[in-house]
Formats: sequence, C-alpha cells, structure tokens
Amino acid sequence: MPEPQDLQAVERLSEAYRSIADEISKRIVGQREVIEQLLIALFARGHCLLVGVPGLAKTLMIRTLADALSLSFNRVQFTPDLMPADITGTEVIQEDKQSGTRAFRFLPGPLFANIVLADEINRTPPKTQAALLEAMQEQQVTVGGQRHPLPNPFFVLATQNPIEQEGTYPLPEAQLDRFLFMVLVDYPNEEEELEIVKRTTADVATQLTSTLSADDVIELSRIVRRVPVADHLARYAIQFARRTRVGYGDVPDLVRANVSWGAGPRASQYLILAAKARAVLHGRYYVSADDVRAVAAPVLRHRIVTNFNAEAEGIKPDDIVAHLAKSIPVSEHAA
Repeated sequence: MPEPQDLQAVERLSEAYRSIADEISKRIVGQREVIEQLLIALFARGHCLLVGVPGLAKTLMIRTLADALSLSFNRVQFTPDLMPADITGTEVIQEDKQSGTRAFRFLPGPLFANIVLADEINRTPPKTQAALLEAMQEQQVTVGGQRHPLPNPFFVLATQNPIEQEGTYPLPEAQLDRFLFMVLVDYPNEEEELEIVKRTTADVATQLTSTLSADDVIELSRIVRRVPVADHLARYAIQFARRTRVGYGDVPDLVRANVSWGAGPRASQYLILAAKARAVLHGRYYVSADDVRAVAAPVLRHRIVTNFNAEAEGIKPDDIVAHLAKSIPVSEHAA
C-alpha cells in the first residue's frame, strides 16, 4: 500500500500538470498530446526531440514551457559553422589588475541552463552534436580538460525539420537513443488554425504565471521514480522493445520483413519511466497497460530502423508500434 505522503505527492504533481498545461494553452492552441508528452519527459528527467514542418510553433512551445516554469532557458540556433565551444563555453585569459597575474577563466556557454532549446539540431556538424551528447548523457561539459557540471535539472529539447534535408547532418542512432521521446508535431485542425490566426494577428500580449521552481521539478521527478510497477506490466513493456529485434526471440512477421535494427535496453527503461510519469500526471500511483501503450510510439519510433522494403511499402516505425500494441498479449490483471 502506498504511504499517505506518496498519495499527496501524486496529487500535487497531477495538479501541477494541469496548471502547467493550462498556462501553456494561453499561448499554444491545441497540441494537447504534444504538451502532455513534453511534460512526461520533463518529470521523467529525459530529453525530447520535436519533429515537424516549419511554422507549427515548436520553438514557441518550448519557450512557453520554460516561461510556465521558474527555470532558466537558453536557445541555440544550430548552424553548419557552429563549433563545440560555441555551446559548451570556452576558457579566456583574464588578468588580475591588482597582482598583474594572468589566469584562465571559464566562460560558460548556452548549455548552462535548465532548459536548452537546440533549434534545428540536424543542421550542425557531428563534432558539435557529440559535444551536446556528453551534456545530455553526463550532465556536464569538458573544456580544457576540466569538467564543468551543468545546472540541475537539465533538459535538452531539440527541434528537427523532416522535409528539408539538404545541407543537414542526420543525428546518429547513438545520439537519437539518448532522447527519451521523439515527438511528432502535426498540423492543427481547421478550428485550431482559425484560433491561431485570431490570436497571432491581434495586439494582445499573453502573460504566463510561473508554477514550479527547479527544486520542485527535482522533487516531483523523484516521486515518479518511486511509483511501483508490477512484474507482469514490466514484462509487457519490455516486449515492445524485444519484439523489434529481428533474429531474437518471438518477432512478428511484419517486424521481420520491415525492420533492420530494433530498440535496445534503454527503450525498455524509458518505456517504464515514461509510463510511470504518465500515470502520476493522471493522478494514479500505479502503472497500467494503457500508460505503456500511450508512450510506446514516442519512445520507440526513433529506435526502430526500417529497411528498404518498409520504405517501398510506406510502412513507418509508428505502424510497427501500432501492430505490436495489438499483437502483444495483455493479461487481465494488466489491462
């Protein structure tokens, strides 16, 4: 049985989720699923990659999330000439006016913030992408042989344009695997687009109220990790990752015919962690199979490498995940 303080903490986090979502909706029309996935990643302490065509407010959404929280925020526009020192920081020689001695002093780069927007991350060369990889994985940067810890909490929210690939450097699978979610940002419906036009063509400034501090985010993310998961649900979750691995175990025919490489163990970890976060955001101190199914696509879509046959047939990773959700059996206790 959960302790009373744990149930109170879950209720607090659920209220915080509703409050943050309401604040974001003051600027962002629709996109409720995208906002929920961003907040799941936030409280699961994971990084997010947002993919969508230009003009869908990906950058504004991330900026608004930072404004709705009392967290420091920096934006980096990734370009082909961006160097690692441009984002990590650099050492400069500084002279002490009193003693006349000179010493190196570290000037931190834009990565030193709680939320970092990596805009068009696939436009920068691999060298700079690798510098970002260390920051994402180790929560530190290394400059001049010295390690500099990044603020806590630390989130990288990156954007990527899927239709313009000329002059880009696609992220390697090893770096894609560091992102908890790949979030697809789709076009708004007609009513939402009408509301967007009304809001953005009027002389109205929207003020947001900050809801949570950095310490609050750290504390609430600890609650997520304390949520228990039954063994049968954990086994159900890992089947989503295991059944994408061609040549290993019981793999569906659709996967065997259309997948080159499947998801690794990090996908299983993230499935459970994201399912826990979703359960708590919805006010529950337990994980259900619905939570696992809800986070399966954003966790797995960038970890499944499809082959030429899938491309020819128009089969995408999301189709693979949808098939797995239908074919993996769920016991009556996990439903």
